[in-house]
This record gives sequence, C-alpha cells and structure tokens, in this order.
Amino acid sequence: MDIQAYYKDVAAWMTSETTWEGFGQSVLRIALIIIIGQVIIWTANKTIDRVVLNRSESRMVLQTRRMTTVGKLVKNMISYAGYFIIGMLVLDEFGVQLAPLLAGAGVIGLAIGFGAQSLVKDIITGFFIIFEDQFAVGDVIQTGNFKGTVEVIGLRATRILSWTGEVHIIPNGMINEVTNFSMHNSIAFIDVSIGYEEDAEKAIVIIRRELERFENDNLVKPPEVLGIQTMLSTEVKVRVTAECLPNTQAIVARALNAYIKKVLDGHGIDIPYPRMVTYHRNERGGDPNGA
Repeated sequence: MDIQAYYKDVAAWMTSETTWEGFGQSVLRIALIIIIGQVIIWTANKTIDRVVLNRSESRMVLQTRRMTTVGKLVKNMISYAGYFIIGMLVLDEFGVQLAPLLAGAGVIGLAIGFGAQSLVKDIITGFFIIFEDQFAVGDVIQTGNFKGTVEVIGLRATRILSWTGEVHIIPNGMINEVTNFSMHNSIAFIDVSIGYEEDAEKAIVIIRRELERFENDNLVKPPEVLGIQTMLSTEVKVRVTAECLPNTQAIVARALNAYIKKVLDGHGIDIPYPRMVTYHRNERGGDPNGA
C-alpha cells in the first residue's frame, strides 16, 4: 500500500506543470551561468594575451618565452577560479548548501596561512616579480647588498651569481627594492688625461677624428668627445662617452682606454706622469743652488 502511494506521488510530481516549469527555469539559469562564466574567462584570457604581447615586444627572445609562460600560468589560474565559481553556482541551483563548504574551505585556508606566512609571502612576491617582469634570468640586478647576474627566478626564491663567483639565494619576500642594470642601454665614459705641455684643443680634435674608426660589437652609437671635463694641477681631463648595450659599459670603457692610448702615442701626445727631479750637489757640498 505504501509502495502504491509512493508511485502515485512520483507520478503526480512528474506530471505537475509546476515541476517542469521549475526544472526549465533551473536549466535556463544553469545555461546562463555557464555562458556568462565562459565569456568572462575568454575576455580575461584575451586581456592577458594582449598584456603579454606588449611586454614581449620590448624584451629579448629568452625573456619573451618567460613572459609567454607567465601568461599561460595566469590564464590557468583564472580558468580554475572561474570554473570553481561556475561549479558552486550550479550546485546551488541543485539545492546543495554552499555555506558549509565555503566555511570549511575558509578554515583550511586560514590554518595554512597562519602556519606558513613567510612561505605565502615569498610565493606572492615571486608571482608579482614574474608577472610584472621586474627582472629576468640573465639580468644584472642589485637588491640590498647583493649584486650579480640572475640565474634562477622561482616562486619562492631568486638565485644571484656575483661577478666574484658567490651565489646568493634570496627569498622573494626579502626583495623590497631592485635595481636592474640590464633593461636599457648603458653609458661608458672615460676621462683622458692631457698634460698642460700639450695642446688640449688639438688633442681633442685628434681623438674625435680617430674615434670615428673605433669599432666594438657592444656599441650602439659612435663614441662622443664631450670636451674638457676638469682642470687639475698637472693635467687636463677630456671626457669621452659611448652608448653601449646593457651592462657592457666596463668592457667598452677598457677598449676605449686601450684605443685612445694608441692614438695619443701615434700622434706624439704625452699623458701626464710624475717626474722625478734630481738635485746635484756642487763640489763644496753646498746646497743645490750652489750657495
């Protein structure tokens, strides 16, 4: 008897117009949730692609690959978050209580946050370092007292190799300020010393003319002679500058020094150097002035 009553109730529910109207409305809402969610995810992915493309155009090939990887990472995170929200809204349409689920997830997240605050800080900072393209592998940077070439950028730590061979592993959460020496062209400059015995203007003309033939793979523009920089007690300093590739100013400066030294030697122009004055005593052993 109970079974017959149950079947009657099910049949009544299946044939009720209210049931099918509610079902149709639920299907319509679920379809709208999925469509709107997909549109939002697609728009966010297109925006990220545009940002990555704009940043990649101003970076080198190796760094362009890194920006592409970051773009994929961010798009995956947005997709996961979007699908999670869509799933929660769909479950709500089926009558599933979301409050206990969200409360449980919040408690778990809070426990993880308190237990690993420094780790979470390192990961968040590392993510923004990569996303904002603050520096890349191969860049020469300085953060705090550490300066060197970036070897590895991770979500937790960054590894820097100094020019003397030390490897510094710095947690990303400790990177507060960064100076990047590799993002723009650098300027190499040297001061050429000319003795007061020489014609400084003539030396400047010769150096300017000979530098037109100076070649170096790191040069961006031909070197420029600015003129007399300082006048000291025994010499005149002439400043020479050259725009070169990022972080190559020391190499170009050494090459300029060697080249200008040859130019000055070839034209008989002396650079100032200390002279030793020798005093000769007279036969009577008097002072150098013969007194």
